[in-house]
Amino acid sequence: MVVRELTGGIYFGQPKGFGKNSDGEPIAFNTEVYSVSEIDRIARVAFEIARKRRGELCSIDKSNVLEASQLWRQVVTDVGKDYPDVKLTHMLVDNAAMQLIRDPKQFDTIVTNNIFGDILSDEASMLTGSIGMLPSASVKTSGPGLFEPIHGSAPDIAGQDKANPLAMILSAAMLLKYGLGEKQAAERIEKAVTITLDNGFRTGDIMAPGKKLVGCTAMGEQVIKALQAIERVYSH
Repeated sequence: MVVRELTGGIYFGQPKGFGKNSDGEPIAFNTEVYSVSEIDRIARVAFEIARKRRGELCSIDKSNVLEASQLWRQVVTDVGKDYPDVKLTHMLVDNAAMQLIRDPKQFDTIVTNNIFGDILSDEASMLTGSIGMLPSASVKTSGPGLFEPIHGSAPDIAGQDKANPLAMILSAAMLLKYGLGEKQAAERIEKAVTITLDNGFRTGDIMAPGKKLVGCTAMGEQVIKALQAIERVYSH
């Protein structure tokens, strides 16, 4: 799980723009700005999520060279004192990019700033083999959030029954778990997706030798079938 701060950092910091240096050469500049309150807010969201998962949180920054990252690390560390049940570690972003490829299972929940999260979440998405597998959420500290697949609308395959529905299904599970507090219902949906994949069903984007190629509709039907089987077990 990558928890990315979405409203601050270098994408929104001021000043930014184009100009010229003292030699008259054209330059472009952006500014990385974070306040304590912005970091505190996203850190608490990440700790709450980590608490519902494996109880492990890795904060990713570039504190060896960036002052904004030094403040980030300090604030996340301070917030961590309120969550003694969550194991907090820190990692520099260049090492994190490597570790995601080398040993992704070492990570459970990641929290990072806007630009690092933008890059690392795309990198992490390929660990599943397709962005058609990944849900996402844009949330506030309280109130409703927006839960959706990380991929776009894919107009090139519209109406062809080729899309992978699993990211949308898992987004619904994420809504249940993190938006509505319905952890049990979410876990049953997630288990149904796992069973469907374990049974060998694949849409074209994740197809592999020896697996069963199905379309969007059939994949959804298989997840429903697995979910119904799970519900029958729990109802007895």
